[in-house]
Amino acid sequence: MKLRGINFGPVWDASGTQGFFGEGYPYHKVFRCIGLDFTGSTFVAKTMTLEPRKGNMRLRSDGTFPWWEGKPKCIVVRPLQGVVLNAVGLSNPGAEALFRQKKWQKRWKPFFLSFMAVKEKKEERLRELREFVYVFRRYMPEFSAPVGLQLNYSCPNVGLHVDELIEEVYEGLSIAGKLNIPLVPKFNALLPVSAAVKIAKHPSCDALCVSNTIPWGKLPERIDWQGIFGTAASPLAEFGGGGLSGAPLLPIVIQWVKDACASSVEKPINAGGGILRSHDIDALFSAGSSSVSIGSIVMLRPWRVQKTIRHARGAFR
Repeated sequence: MKLRGINFGPVWDASGTQGFFGEGYPYHKVFRCIGLDFTGSTFVAKTMTLEPRKGNMRLRSDGTFPWWEGKPKCIVVRPLQGVVLNAVGLSNPGAEALFRQKKWQKRWKPFFLSFMAVKEKKEERLRELREFVYVFRRYMPEFSAPVGLQLNYSCPNVGLHVDELIEEVYEGLSIAGKLNIPLVPKFNALLPVSAAVKIAKHPSCDALCVSNTIPWGKLPERIDWQGIFGTAASPLAEFGGGGLSGAPLLPIVIQWVKDACASSVEKPINAGGGILRSHDIDALFSAGSSSVSIGSIVMLRPWRVQKTIRHARGAFR
């Protein structure tokens, strides 16, 4: 997928799949023994916030995950069902601390950063974004590789009226547009296609990214929550319920992309969710996506990651 003349490739990491800087997680070292290999995918950093945020996953001060923590309590993995439930809560040391490490500046291939404003009120979130853009612009001259920005709107669209969401994203794209880099708003598949059509018309919107996780209990007509987890209550209830990744999302995302293309969404779509084998790529390609993102496959089917990346690079040529 080319955005503003920059080739970001046909397959992207889901944000945070390899951590903030590509360092990965302790379990990646084990999975490399059975073939885990990200070669050929476009790196997308874990989502940051303006200020430090504790969230639910313990991190070192530099944003890396400590090996002695083992498996985080805020993540539930069900390999047989092909699902992951997580409530990480955007744990991160804050934008300034991450930029200051100068690790992103040393990357040499096109990649994406990811940002989310998290304040309670819309005007506060827009103020966060303005301050983030100011910080980013200070460090931008140090970057060696072309960089794009994913604007994460997956959480605000749960509980916000659609018209309010469209207005906030429009204002956010105008603010972030001052960076003069590719901008990709990211949503989950709860976003109405009608809203996507309007958002895609913004001149600073270069593409759309769908889907982030589906919050616990949503779309019960399409996701058998109790059948998957054996309980009507979320295993991560203490963390707010969490969001679902994995197999149940694939048909939902496929249908969303089909509907978006039928509704003449004007911008390219990066689609992901439930990709667990190489041929899942074909269904998203046929639906109309311009590229794909992979995430839960790394935890659920790590030996298939490289084959899936190669298949995507062939499918989207």
